[in-house]
Amino acid sequence: MYLLLPGLVFTHLTALILLYIATIHNSWWSYTPDKTRDLWNQCEYNIQDRGWNCIAIDSTRGEEWLHACQASMILAVLFSSASFIIFLCQLYTLQKGSLFYATGLFQIFAGLCVMTASLIFTLHVWDIHGDQAGRYGYSYILAWTAFPVTLGSGIMYIHLRKLE
Repeated sequence: MYLLLPGLVFTHLTALILLYIATIHNSWWSYTPDKTRDLWNQCEYNIQDRGWNCIAIDSTRGEEWLHACQASMILAVLFSSASFIIFLCQLYTLQKGSLFYATGLFQIFAGLCVMTASLIFTLHVWDIHGDQAGRYGYSYILAWTAFPVTLGSGIMYIHLRKLE
């Protein structure tokens, strides 16, 4: 039982890092190895400058779906961050034997938000990108990986009792 708390904190921080990377890094969709796109920017690798040139995504055909993905990923990061802060507060204020319900619920909400964003992106990828061929990038895969980790840690928080 004493190893459960540090393991759960490590799992929560891992999920939070996965959510941050999936939200801000530029690789939800790869057209080619030199041209990628995320929820915010479209980037191309410039051989002459040896760097990435990124431009903000203006308007696309599936703009409303892209905005839904952006909002869901931001909510997932906010819920998971709030969950960690609430956990730290509850760690010092809860009485012995109490459960971490608020922490668990916020973490479950974060898991559902990241699942929603990933599912919207999966189902409407052709609306967002049109007929341009490509493949899913690693940030998209990180988002799907963060879903079970976040949901699992939320369920574990609900079952965790405070010990002295």
